[in-house]
Amino acid sequence: MSAAFARAVDLSSLKNRPAAGGQSTGGAEATSSIDSPYIVDVTEATFNQVLQASTQVLIVVDLWATWCEPCKQLSPVLEKLAAAGNGAWILAKVDVDANPRISQAFGVQSIPTVVAIAGGQPVDAFSGALPEPQVREWITSLLDALRDKLPGIKAAEEAAGPPEPEPEDPRLTAAQDATERGDHAAAAAAYREILAAEPGNAEAQSGLAWAEFLERAGAVSEDAVARSDADPSDVHLATAAADADVAAGRAAAGFARLIGVIRASSDDERARAREHLLGLFGLFAADDPDVVTARRALAAALY
Repeated sequence: MSAAFARAVDLSSLKNRPAAGGQSTGGAEATSSIDSPYIVDVTEATFNQVLQASTQVLIVVDLWATWCEPCKQLSPVLEKLAAAGNGAWILAKVDVDANPRISQAFGVQSIPTVVAIAGGQPVDAFSGALPEPQVREWITSLLDALRDKLPGIKAAEEAAGPPEPEPEDPRLTAAQDATERGDHAAAAAAYREILAAEPGNAEAQSGLAWAEFLERAGAVSEDAVARSDADPSDVHLATAAADADVAAGRAAAGFARLIGVIRASSDDERARAREHLLGLFGLFAADDPDVVTARRALAAALY
């Protein structure tokens, strides 16, 4: 263990996660080749040590089983992130078949289930095999919330020093370069190629959505906004003008334009305007202020 980690918690009596092909506590086969002091196997006999350690550092409990296929997707993600965390948090692996009382204590109904423990108490949890970006974001948010409450987090981060920047993905760089030079068709093709190999790549998904949108918006006539302003009830003019608004950085205006059409129209035209608006929402984060405001206005217009 690193000196900072040893000062923060003492889990030295627990077994580190073995390399692939080895045997973990209870005889379950390991699912990762990662050997790290920040990944430990836990049993019913040693779980109290985990609770005690959680007064100093964040503990993330991975409840898994050898027969669970989603576990085989999620566990390597957790192990990779735990090893990279340098002791800011500890991954405690629990084989639910060998340690049923632990899963019963958490009220686990399906696996994989992941539970975060701080101060001896569960503070958050999720079930299912989430993609790596979501797992990373979940852990980061917990560390941010608990940094001032669990001294082991700061100790480990200070000992590790600043994180190394992640290497750039040349495929994403090529797609972004195409976008910067205005070749949105080439950018979209590059993002599609990435997604063909990695369907869950969130950055490529977002990049493709924007590339397709910018290619469409580039075909909108220069007078689209003026024409829509002159005839605000025309859904064809409104969808084109909304694209122009969003492309020009006036997302709120584009959203409001389509909501106005939805209020004034019915049936097919209303459905088309709504579908177009939802597509524009998808370009932004769900908590974007303009999107949040527009969703409320859309709900009011529809109901």
